[in-house]
Amino acid sequence: MSNSHLNSRRRVLTQGAALLGAASSGLLLPELARAQGAKIRVGLMLPFTGAYAPLGVAIENGVRMAIAEQGGKLGGREIEWFKVDDESDPSKGVENANKLVQRDKVDVLIGTVHSGVQMGIQRVVRESGTLCLIPNAGVHAATRALCAPNVFRTSFSNSQPTLALGEAMVKRGHKKAVWITWKYAAGDEAFEGFKESYTKAGGTIVKELGLPFPNVEFQALLTEIASLKPDAVACFFAGGGAAKFIRDYAAAGLKDKIPLYGSGFLTEGVLDAAGPAANGIITTMHYSDSLDTPRNKAFRTAYATQFKMQPDVYAVQGYDTGLLLSQGAAAVRGDLNNKAALYKAMEAAVIDSPRGKWTMSKSHNPVQDIYLRQVENKENKVIGIAAKALADSGAGCKMA
Repeated sequence: MSNSHLNSRRRVLTQGAALLGAASSGLLLPELARAQGAKIRVGLMLPFTGAYAPLGVAIENGVRMAIAEQGGKLGGREIEWFKVDDESDPSKGVENANKLVQRDKVDVLIGTVHSGVQMGIQRVVRESGTLCLIPNAGVHAATRALCAPNVFRTSFSNSQPTLALGEAMVKRGHKKAVWITWKYAAGDEAFEGFKESYTKAGGTIVKELGLPFPNVEFQALLTEIASLKPDAVACFFAGGGAAKFIRDYAAAGLKDKIPLYGSGFLTEGVLDAAGPAANGIITTMHYSDSLDTPRNKAFRTAYATQFKMQPDVYAVQGYDTGLLLSQGAAAVRGDLNNKAALYKAMEAAVIDSPRGKWTMSKSHNPVQDIYLRQVENKENKVIGIAAKALADSGAGCKMA
């Protein structure tokens, strides 16, 4: 071998050694190390204006509080936050989700409240593979027909609360019921849960009544309920419409004649507006402010101290979203690109929540206790557990 060959070979070897040295000393960072050093980009796509704005605020508070309690990092990495106001506008769902996924390149998208907007998010994250945590929207498709390995819900499916309602009603001797709701996706899906549980327990649905969302002209329907004389009425309403329905139901003279039951949203955040008309209403829900456990009391005290307001179910769902993300990130030491291990850890997570411990179903929806609650002096008092470790069917999900 000639001298020039030897020299060039030495040069290559020396350069190779130098490169190896640089890599091991961290000067030449491989992709992983560079990613590990960077901040985790967390996107919040929530309603920050409009009727649902308080829900968006409560969820964000809960998420940040849970992560702060875990040391303020995710798997040892700093966090960079990005926020988009989804305005609860389904027509902007895809566009707003893409702001976070395409423009801001988030590692995680947390959203949202409104089920119509959620369908837009679902489309974007199924295509991009971005990790998505749903802190509220109960639309069935998200963890059924359109389920995905990278999508996890921390709240409920729309039929979950009412799936625990039927048996509780029949046990109280109410075997003939009228169902009433707004005719839209959430109302239809809540009815699915009620119909399944009530008929299975031996109850008969005398009539199914509905009106267009968000119509609150209940008078004609209340007159019909009075003439049908059922043992009880079961319903799904939420927000301002729920408060008006409760008041109108009492004003029509039905309150003391025909007991009123509902999905927990009927009496969630509306008891001041509903006033004494709400007393006695029984609902089923995965949380209650009055849940008498050390975990819930500690959470409520800490939240009130930090945010100068009382937490609600939305704050709890946000908090649990933060806990789930923290557990997943810790399991992969902050390497969210290790998707198989990340999803496996999140699927196996046990969330020690203010609502009680819950786990994740194969279709990525909480398996959780549903409480029986009765309104007493502007409070949802827990009077029992309507269903233990209740799971959504996950029907149509290929992972289930």
